This record gives sequence, C-alpha cells and structure tokens, in this order.
Amino acid sequence: MDGSDHTTVLVVEDDPNIVDLVRSNLMARGMDVVVSPTGADAVRLVESTSPELVLLDLMLPAIDGFELCRQIRRKSQVGLIVISARAGEHDKVRALNLGADDYMTKPFGIDELLARIGATLRRSRTVVAPPVETVLTFGGVTLDLSSQAVTRNGERVTLTPTEYALLRELAVNAGSLLSHATLLRRVWGSGYETSREYLRVYIGRLRAKLEAPGSDPLIVTEPRAGYRLLPD
Repeated sequence: MDGSDHTTVLVVEDDPNIVDLVRSNLMARGMDVVVSPTGADAVRLVESTSPELVLLDLMLPAIDGFELCRQIRRKSQVGLIVISARAGEHDKVRALNLGADDYMTKPFGIDELLARIGATLRRSRTVVAPPVETVLTFGGVTLDLSSQAVTRNGERVTLTPTEYALLRELAVNAGSLLSHATLLRRVWGSGYETSREYLRVYIGRLRAKLEAPGSDPLIVTEPRAGYRLLPD
C-alpha cells in the first residue's frame, strides 16, 4: 500500500490505544491522519478535510455509529470501513446496508487493517482500461466505462466505489453467470470468497438504485450459483 500521494484518512475512534496504533502505522506509510475521538464532528471533518477513507468505530460516546455511518454516506461517497467489537452478522449487514464498504471486528491485526485499507482505496482509485465498447446500455441504465458515469433513464446515478466496481464487473460480463466467489474476489479481493453477506447487501443496493419498481429485473439471482446482468 503506497501512501506517497498523501492520502488523508479520518479515524473516528474513542480508544486512544487504537488511535495511536492506527495513526502511527498510517503516518509511517506517508498518509495524513485526522482523528475524531467522539464522532460529534465527524461529518464536518469529512466535508472540510475530504478524506479518501474513513475508519469508523460503532461504539462512540457522542453519537450512534450506525447513525453516523448513515450521515457520512448521505454527504459523501468516501471509502468507509467500519471497525467494531460487535461480531454478529446482523451488525455487519446493517453497517453494509448503511453504505459501509467493509466491516472489521476487534481485536484486529494491523496487517489485516492495512490490507483492507489498501483494497478499499484501490476500488476508489483504480481506473481499469475499458474494452473497445466503452458505453454499455441495459434497459434504461447506461454505464460509461471511460468516465465511470452511470445513468438511469437519462438521470445520473451516484454510486459508491464499491457499488461501481460490482456493477462494472457484472456489466462487462453481461449475460454470463458470475459465481459468488468470483464476484467477491474481483470486487473485494482475495480472502472474501465466502463473505456472501457482502454480495447480498451490495446487489440489493444496486437493484434499489438501478431497477424501477415493477420493472423487469436488471440483475438476476441464480440460486446457489451467483448473479448475472441481463444483456440489453
């Protein structure tokens, strides 16, 4: 993970030991670190410092972490990793539904954290060379691979980097069945192949943004197999 371009990371965490651990390791890699120890000023800091990534603890003294996740996602498409002592699937799915890109449980190793930060930043930054056909259309949805712009019935649709990465993977393979493991590996990275709850949540988020109520489905679920995006 290369932080030489002065990536800014906002750490929303009230445990000073964790803050010191994360801050020292990120700064050692050339990153700028901003800290919000209570979460009360986190949304303001997202707007004023324009971080590329937010590390968000759920257990905060001034505000509920889930509500803060919702507020941050309403304001910004910044990469968002939730870090929590809550290990239950319900909390993980709730955080993902609110727009988190990833979910880590405490205690965690710094190497794992750095790997997840790197994966989330790559989804935000990487511009994959598009195929010869750069504008793909599916029903009323248009995906311009050059500008990474998505529209539905002519209106711009705002996607998070993770949502876009998943849609792009489905779109460039339109008509083909992509297994759960394949999508998880290509979008989130190696080590996520069994994390199907990530896929369920993010497929649901794409459907909510791209499929009109009562219309034919754009993304089809193949039970126990995977997903495919229907060609136009």
